[in-house]
Formats: sequence, structure tokens, C-alpha cells
Amino acid sequence: MKITIRQERFEDYVTTENVVQEAFANMEMSDQTEHELVARIRRSDFFVPELSLIAVDAEHDKIVGHILLSKINIVNDNKISPSLALAPISVLPAYQNQGIGKLLITTALKKATELNYQSVVVLGHPEYYPKFGFKKASLWGIKAPFEVPDEAFMALELVPHALDDVYGVVEYPSVFF
Repeated sequence: MKITIRQERFEDYVTTENVVQEAFANMEMSDQTEHELVARIRRSDFFVPELSLIAVDAEHDKIVGHILLSKINIVNDNKISPSLALAPISVLPAYQNQGIGKLLITTALKKATELNYQSVVVLGHPEYYPKFGFKKASLWGIKAPFEVPDEAFMALELVPHALDDVYGVVEYPSVFF
């Protein structure tokens, strides 16, 4: 199977949302509205088109996965530090556990670095995301704006020492809620 990663285009939106919906349909920790989140982020000022990527099964010309990184801030009393949120990442059930998610994540992180973003936060599986360099956000004094297990809320420096002077609460745009 040959998988290619490319930037999502407007004409992909409906198909991508269907992929996201199908990917989360049977997920225990999901409210099954992740596809609506993707649509809301796309319509917001926090959307970065270059960081909305799709995985395509080249043999069947079929979209099989999607990842979205969007703008957020880490806020404390003295400072607002821009960052990115990785949410959501989706792979069709029939294509899961074949390295597509890994390919989407590594490609998105590389692209974010090329676009001069400094860091990324994610709420996700504490066994999975450390493979990409994510660590507990609390190591930097970065907190989620809601109750979440410490080990599941993670951050990644895209640039060495980017989070050295960053701490506070992640401010997700209202489109996330």
C-alpha cells in the first residue's frame, strides 16, 4: 500500500469530515463530534491550512486519514505564548495500525517546524505520543484548562528550549467547545 500525505484542499472537506467521523465512531473516549470540531476550526482564525493534512491511499485514490494542528496560546499573568494544538488525528478503522497515524504526525510536526512554530500540545494516549518526543506538559508548568490526567496532557518543543520560559494554562479557542 502506498500512502501519500498532502495538504487538505477545500474539495476534500466533506470526505475528510466523513473520515474523521468514521475513525471516532467506536472510540470509547469520544463524543463522536470530532468531525464537527474540524469544521469549526477550519472556519476560525486559528486554522492553519498548511497544517491540515490528509493521508491518501494512492492505489485507490482514497482519503484514509487526517491530522489538524491549529493555533492556541499558553497564558499566564505576564505573558501569552503562541503554540499549536494537535487535534484531532484520524485514520479509518480499516487502515489503523499500519503506520499512517505516525506518518501524519511526523509530517505535520516537520511542516509546523518549517513554518516556524515553536511547540505543540496534545491531549492523548500517554503511551503513544512520547514516541514523537512529547512529554508531560506539567514538566514546563503548562496546564490544561480542564481536569485531565497529568500524563495525558503533553507538550513538544519543535525548537530546542522553546518552552523554557513558557508556563501557564493552555487557552483553546472557543471553537473547541
